[in-house]
Amino acid sequence: MHLPEFTLLEWYTAGHTYLEMMVQCEKLIQFVAGVAGRPDSVGYRNQRILLSSPWDRMTVCEAFDRYSRISMEDALAQNRFDEIMAFEIEPCLGNDHPVFLYDYPASCSALARLKPDNPSVAERFELYIAGLELCNAFTELTDPVEQRKRFEAERRLRRHAGKMEYPMPESFLSALNDMPAASGNALGMDRLILLLTDANSIDDVVAFIPEELE
Repeated sequence: MHLPEFTLLEWYTAGHTYLEMMVQCEKLIQFVAGVAGRPDSVGYRNQRILLSSPWDRMTVCEAFDRYSRISMEDALAQNRFDEIMAFEIEPCLGNDHPVFLYDYPASCSALARLKPDNPSVAERFELYIAGLELCNAFTELTDPVEQRKRFEAERRLRRHAGKMEYPMPESFLSALNDMPAASGNALGMDRLILLLTDANSIDDVVAFIPEELE
C-alpha cells in the first residue's frame, strides 16, 4: 500500500472549513467512480462498498472507543497512537460505506486549526474506504503567530531528543499573513486507482516502482 514516491491531488478552498471539504471530497470521488463505471458501489478484495450519500462520519475518539483495546488518551500517553490506528482501527473503517474519520488530537495536527469549542482536537479528517486511507484534509491554520509557536515547540522536542533541528520556515510563516481562511485536501491518486480497479498492490497501478530504477 506504500511507495516512497506517490501522486497526490491537492486543492484548497477559501472560506470553507473541513466540514465543507468533506462534501467536496465525497462528490469528487462519486463523480470519478461514476466515470469509471462504478456509480453506486465499488468492489475491492471481495467487499462491496456502497457509495451513496451521505458518507459516514466518526470522530477519532469514537473510533478508539469502538475498535481499540485502549482509549485515545491512553494511546497518546503511551506513544502508541499511530500503532493502534494502523493495526486495530484502520482495517475496520469503510468496509460497507466510506467513512470520514475526523477531529484528530491536536498533537497529531501540526498545520490544522484547533476546534474553537474544543482545542484538544483539530479540524482534520481522513477518508477511509475498505480500510484504505485515501486523503488527509483539514481547516488550515492561517494564524502565523500560532503556527510559529507550534514549530518552536517541535524544535524544542527535537533538541531534547538529540535530533537535528530544522530551520524555521520563515517564507511559509510570512505567507500565512496573506492567506485567507481555507480548507485543504491531499488525495492519494494511486490508492484511489487501486480501489477502483481492485488491484492487488499499489505496484500494479503506477508507471514504475523504485526497484525498477536500480
